[in-house]
Amino acid sequence: MTVTATPFEIDALRCHWCGTDPLYRHYHDHEWGYPVTNDVRLFEKICLEGFQSGLSWITILRKRENFRDAFDGFEIDRVARFGPTDVERLLGNEGIIRHRGKIEATINNARRARELLDEQGSLASYFWRHEPDPATRPTVLTREALATMSRSPESTALSKDLKKRGWKFVGPTTVYAFMQAMGLVNDHVHDCVARAPVLAARAALRMP
Repeated sequence: MTVTATPFEIDALRCHWCGTDPLYRHYHDHEWGYPVTNDVRLFEKICLEGFQSGLSWITILRKRENFRDAFDGFEIDRVARFGPTDVERLLGNEGIIRHRGKIEATINNARRARELLDEQGSLASYFWRHEPDPATRPTVLTREALATMSRSPESTALSKDLKKRGWKFVGPTTVYAFMQAMGLVNDHVHDCVARAPVLAARAALRMP
């Protein structure tokens, strides 16, 4: 289940990180923080967060459609079947980030995701078990507090477990960014126009 926001006024208060770029604002308003339980979207996002390592998210966002084309829509079984020829093809694709380690990690992670699916039934059921207790989250999230939040005990635990299962490029900071984006935490600041709709979407979510 994925719930998206209604359009907001262009001058509405938002989290500062999305700036004024229309693409970034659309992502902030309609995607970031809304709970996701679709396995393909979850897999895509954790892979793209790996590609983001050392870069900005807007760089990845501008290339997202290219990534989707290059990686067969991030369909897990298809990516898991990629081999050396596909790695070379991807290294020649100017529309994506041509980093061998990250490309090979994505293919590896598809295979590890396949194992998780066999074990857990869905990626969603696995990831959402790592949602933090709301009581441990700030009641009023300010911009200053958000600036210091790059990881959490839950993202550290999830990162550790993923690494134990053989996943790559899933450090605790990368995993925390994934949790923020996929709605496992609501890190829209207290006066952001999207915070209340994200809270409502989480309240309406049927847990996987």
